[in-house]
Amino acid sequence: MSASARLAELGLELPEVPKPLASYVPAVRTGNLVYTAGQLPMQAGKLAATGKLGADITPEEGKALARICALNALAAVDSLVGIDAVTQVVKVVGFVASVPGFNGQPGVVNGASDLLAAVFADRGSHARSAVGVSELPLDAPVEVELVVEVG
Repeated sequence: MSASARLAELGLELPEVPKPLASYVPAVRTGNLVYTAGQLPMQAGKLAATGKLGADITPEEGKALARICALNALAAVDSLVGIDAVTQVVKVVGFVASVPGFNGQPGVVNGASDLLAAVFADRGSHARSAVGVSELPLDAPVEVELVVEVG
């Protein structure tokens, strides 16, 4: 099943690609790889939430926000090459704004990983990093970037 058909089956639509906050583009292709810029949990031009995991944002809320980030990253891929051109999700990097002592970053970034598995099935299996950071742009709780292979 194509990724676009699977998105529809899941009742999901790719959002408009969020406008860059600085001097960069949402995605770049080199050879058969597409790299996305880090995507924040933007919905309709606004952050879905602000704050830090372990204080203002619960792990479950963070997981949902990571899913939004992944949808935004897929929108960036789609705008460049089309979502159905993806042959493999290669790498996911998730940054989680965390208070000292919060160590649930992997569970938060699962929001992105689980979405990619749902959309791409076996082609969604990927290498991953889940990194705790003290601050993210605009006080975002989560940021996700992707590397995908395209055919």
